[in-house]
Amino acid sequence: MIWQLTSAVRHYPWGSRTVIPELLGRPSPAERPHAELWMGAHPDQPSILADGRALDAAITADPERLLGPAVVERFGTRLPFLLKVLAADAPLSLQAHPTMAQARAGFAAEEAAGVPKDDPTRTFKDPWHKPELLLALTTFEALCGFRPVEESLHCLAKLQLPDLKPTIAALARGGLQAAIPQLLALSGKRRTHLVEVVAERAAEFVAAHDPEFINTYRWAATLAEKYPGDPGVVISLMCNHLKLAPGEAVFLPAGNLHAYLSGAGVEVMASSDNVLRGGLTDKHVDLAALIEVLDFSDGKVPVLHPVLGPGGLRYPVPVDDFELTRVQLDEQAGPLTTRGPQVLLCTEGRAVLAGIDGELVLKRGESAFVPAGVPVDARGPAVLYRATTNLR
Repeated sequence: MIWQLTSAVRHYPWGSRTVIPELLGRPSPAERPHAELWMGAHPDQPSILADGRALDAAITADPERLLGPAVVERFGTRLPFLLKVLAADAPLSLQAHPTMAQARAGFAAEEAAGVPKDDPTRTFKDPWHKPELLLALTTFEALCGFRPVEESLHCLAKLQLPDLKPTIAALARGGLQAAIPQLLALSGKRRTHLVEVVAERAAEFVAAHDPEFINTYRWAATLAEKYPGDPGVVISLMCNHLKLAPGEAVFLPAGNLHAYLSGAGVEVMASSDNVLRGGLTDKHVDLAALIEVLDFSDGKVPVLHPVLGPGGLRYPVPVDDFELTRVQLDEQAGPLTTRGPQVLLCTEGRAVLAGIDGELVLKRGESAFVPAGVPVDARGPAVLYRATTNLR
C-alpha cells in the first residue's frame, strides 16, 4: 500500500510568502509567511493519511509492517526522520543541536524537575538527537560552524574597534571556548554598544566595496538591524558563511552552530525538536546548555555533492536516521523499493507510483508514504525527493 499524505505548513515569521504556496499550487504571495512544510510522523504535526488517521498513529498501530523489523530494532516504534521544505525570507536563530547522550540526559533532567513541555524555558523537548541535511532548491545562504580561528582573528581585527579587544584577546589566548562564552556573558549595556559599533564599522566596509569578508560584514550589519544588541551578530563574524547553489547540500552534525539566512531547500533530519539557541532570536536562550553542547572545533564546512546510488543522486551522511536521494524520473518506470520506510515528495512534473494495489499520482507539492519493503515503481517525467533510513 502506498499512502498519499496531507501535510502541515508551519507559519513562522521568517518564512517566505511565495515558495511553499507556489509549490502547493496556492495563491502567491500568501497573506502570511509559509516557513516549513512537514512530511512525516513527528508528533507535533504528523502528516494525515487519506482515511483521516495521523501517520504516527498508523505506525504505532502496526510498526513492524510499516517501518520494518530493522528500523524497529534500531529506533523503536517511531519514524526516525522528518522531511521538510524550508523557505527563509529572513534569518533563523543561531542554534545547535545535542548529541543523543546529551538529549537523553537533558530530557530526563527536565522531566524529573517537572518542567512542562510547552514551557518557553524548556530546553529539551524529547530524548533524541537532531542531525540534519539541507539541500538547496534555490541559492541558499547560511552560517555553519566556526571558521578557522586565524581567519576569525583577522575578520575581527580588520574592524579596528577597541571594544572588540577583549574578544580578540580571548580568542587568541583561549580559542573559541574562551571567546564565545565571553561574548554571551556580556552585560546588556556593554553587549548593545558592542553590537552597534560592530554593525556600523561592518557597514562602512560594505559601503566601501572592500571585497575581503564582504558577505560576512554585510550579514552582520543586516542581522544587527533585526536583532539590536544580540551577541549573535558578533558571533556571526566567527562563523563560516556558506552560499549553496541549487543541488548542493550541507550536513549539520550535533554541536554545529548554524543559522539559515535566506533561500529555499529540502531538509531531512532526525525526528526531534531539540533546538538550543545562541542568538538572533527573541526566544529563550539557555546559555549553560548551549555551551555544553557546542562543538568548538574550527575549519571549513564541506559542501556535499551527491553520488549516484540506487534510484538517483544520493547525498551521503554519517548517521543511520536518514538518507536523502534526488530522483529524476523519465517516462520509463524504474524501481524505488527500499528496505526501510520512505517519504516521497514531488517538486516538479507528475510522478506515477505503481504498487501491487494500483497507482498513485503525485503532482507538484504532493507527497506519499511507502511502508518498508513495499514494491514500488515510479515514472514521470518528474523530480522526486526521497527520504528513507540509512541502515545498511
